[in-house]
Amino acid sequence: MKATYLFALFILTLTFSTLTASAQGTDAMSEGMLAPPPENAGGPPIDPAKGYLVEEVSGGLYWVTDGLFGMMFLVTGQGVIVVDAPPTIGENILKAIAEVTQEPITHVIYSHSHADHIGAAGLYPEDAVYIAQKETKTQLEEALDPGRSVPYGAFAGGGAVPLPTVTFEDDYALRVGSQLLELSYKGVNHEPGNIFIYAPAQKTLMLVDIIFPGWTPYAELAVSENVIGYFQAHEQALTYDFDVFIGGHLNRTGTRADVETQRDYMQDIQSNVLAALQSVDYAAIAQEVGFEHPWEVFRVYLDEVAQTCAEATIPDWIDTLGDVEVWTHSHCWTVSESIRID
Repeated sequence: MKATYLFALFILTLTFSTLTASAQGTDAMSEGMLAPPPENAGGPPIDPAKGYLVEEVSGGLYWVTDGLFGMMFLVTGQGVIVVDAPPTIGENILKAIAEVTQEPITHVIYSHSHADHIGAAGLYPEDAVYIAQKETKTQLEEALDPGRSVPYGAFAGGGAVPLPTVTFEDDYALRVGSQLLELSYKGVNHEPGNIFIYAPAQKTLMLVDIIFPGWTPYAELAVSENVIGYFQAHEQALTYDFDVFIGGHLNRTGTRADVETQRDYMQDIQSNVLAALQSVDYAAIAQEVGFEHPWEVFRVYLDEVAQTCAEATIPDWIDTLGDVEVWTHSHCWTVSESIRID
């Protein structure tokens, strides 16, 4: 009940904040406050008492969100294909499906192995076909090892999940009834096994933990394991012919323009990091901090690089993407480390 209350409170807060004019953004930043999210960050209202929203994208494809996480499902005429199972939505996924069809769940697709996106898959039928890229199965076999000191899915009600019963290496076409989903793996980005999920008839692309329509990504490029792959994923997404984008997080679906906007934001961060690495004087910082604590010298230097990048980036984006002042410093730090060592 506590988790339900907190998510309801979040939804109310988010709905209220997105109604506030984004023109106040730059002033709020200069005063050390969080700027109101820009108008384009707002999504459809979610009934707090219900705790979720289900909307048809088109042609039997549906999107479900609780305001923090999202997933999709496809009604085929011969069963339902579900993609992911965020534990914050949990049993509400089953309620959302029941709102629109009585067909059983026959296929489950894992976008990747992270428990915050699939940790409620134990709710799905045991006899369903579970599909994932082969790296995801490897990750889950390790994560579900009973010898681990911390159990898999220890997040907002998540738990152990079925292992994939079907895996693929590069591409997989899933045809059920009249529907088609095309799954593709293009290499490591957010983590090994994270796939592109494309519904050609509905012109919808799902790619989780890369692009966050209307908002800056979560910290450290959404804690991506491969920064170069993370950047490449934006251009890879744009090779698809899609009108609707589903990113797996926050309060709305996206468009092609949203993907292009985040690509440009990330390219701006990369350019500003390169400039900061040229301008921030490591020797001067070392002289000021002293040499007794070398890690402190390096910490101050890297923080100054990230801060210089953030100060150059935030004013240009605060009226375009929500919460850029929250995570841009983190993104700058992550990109600077990647440039320095990759």
